[in-house]
Amino acid sequence: MKTANSVVHSYSCCYSLAVEIFVSFVADTFCSKMQSVRRCEVIKGHLKRNEVSSLSAEIVQDNHHYTLDGFDILSKEDCEFYDKNGFFVVRGLVPDHELHRYNDRFQKICKKEIKVPGMIIMRDVAIAKSEFVPGEQAVTKIQDYQNDPVMFEYCTNQNILQYVEAFIGKDVMAMHTMLINKPPDPGAKTSRHPMHQDLHYFPFRPANRIVCSWTAMQKVDRSNGCLVVVPGSHKIAKLLPHVYPKWEGGVNKMYHGIQDYDPNSPRVHLSMEPGDTVFFHPLLIHGSGTNITTGFRKAISCHYASSDCHYIDVDGTAQENISKEVAEVAKRRVGPDVQFDFKDIWYIKAKLAQGERKNL
Repeated sequence: MKTANSVVHSYSCCYSLAVEIFVSFVADTFCSKMQSVRRCEVIKGHLKRNEVSSLSAEIVQDNHHYTLDGFDILSKEDCEFYDKNGFFVVRGLVPDHELHRYNDRFQKICKKEIKVPGMIIMRDVAIAKSEFVPGEQAVTKIQDYQNDPVMFEYCTNQNILQYVEAFIGKDVMAMHTMLINKPPDPGAKTSRHPMHQDLHYFPFRPANRIVCSWTAMQKVDRSNGCLVVVPGSHKIAKLLPHVYPKWEGGVNKMYHGIQDYDPNSPRVHLSMEPGDTVFFHPLLIHGSGTNITTGFRKAISCHYASSDCHYIDVDGTAQENISKEVAEVAKRRVGPDVQFDFKDIWYIKAKLAQGERKNL
């Protein structure tokens, strides 16, 4: 297996139009399990025992060492590259037959031949406002596929987990799962994703024990909207304020970007071949460009966290806006009497990928 200390990845992160469906599902599942609001509060109390000061939602201790000792899969040079840049690419990590298996499953989901509990099926804001289009062309992303046995094979793939261990340890939780089907841009540039840090969406820490794996299912380059990264930006050790960008063509739901981002910051466009996999830190500043081709661009990803991580309170921090946005959607869906918060949603959908489930 050949590794490459350059280039890589395109990742359109977190929540879009179907976030309301997601929150509704979580709330319904949560309440059916708990049977009552009182039981919901008991679970909240359990989560709060694992909280730390809200200050840690913004400041992340920077020990200038982002990999773990005792894992031979990464060479000294590999570790130094990740420490310096915040991402690392492994060429050809996922074989073609596995990519075909995920793609076949995706096609069946799009055709509604398979229904997966908790899975969110999303459409780009431009597609959502257009006339109906059937099948794969109507779907830009499936999110939270952890309850699908075929798709979840990606999260438990030993080729991937042997690298994940070197970043976060042997007890591994799959926290956020996606298959991205980035659409051809209709001209409004809605297929792009603003520059952001993934940690903005995560109410758990420490950041250094979180890593994303993102695998290209086809060739990815600037023409179909590859990832743009700011190498080394994870070392600022701080979660920056995120807001909706003021884009004329509109922006997808929950696609927050860094406030006052300097577009002149040094950036690198990353290209990948099918099966290439990039691992990256949750504080790495990145986004993705417009897909100016006539085809869809597919990738599959999972955000992993050590099960030793803990949930945090984001009130009064840079994450409060995303937390409130999710909470408001929940109130409209299920009413004000259902008491659950940002952390509860993540607790419910987290799934063990390897080892022992502890705090998360």
